[in-house]
Amino acid sequence: MSYHFSKTLDLGFDEAIEKTTAILKEEGFGVLTEIDIKETLKKKLDVDFRKYRILGACNPPNAYKALQAEGHIGLMLPCNVIVQEHEDGKVEVSAVDPVASMQAIDNEGLGQVAQDVRNMLKNVIDRL
Repeated sequence: MSYHFSKTLDLGFDEAIEKTTAILKEEGFGVLTEIDIKETLKKKLDVDFRKYRILGACNPPNAYKALQAEGHIGLMLPCNVIVQEHEDGKVEVSAVDPVASMQAIDNEGLGQVAQDVRNMLKNVIDRL
């Protein structure tokens, strides 16, 4: 089982972030965190890296259900979505597959929540 869904877009990097964020919002997700890997690695290690942004997406109703079912699930929240520019200039957007992530946790109460979030994130990627 793959642990992510991905799609390569015919958009610039910044436009891909804007479109991804907008579709996440339409699907009920907010972006709680945004980590600019390129900038962070330059500051911390003085190395150059491609454009790579991690968006920490959260759907509050499903996060609440997951937190009620499993006290340590916060270790796997929020759901990460990445936007990265490859060497050839192509921009790829990927979302974590929460069903794959949840296989590590022995808690049947998370199954439906993971499946619901999976469907929502897959829909985000499909709509890009």
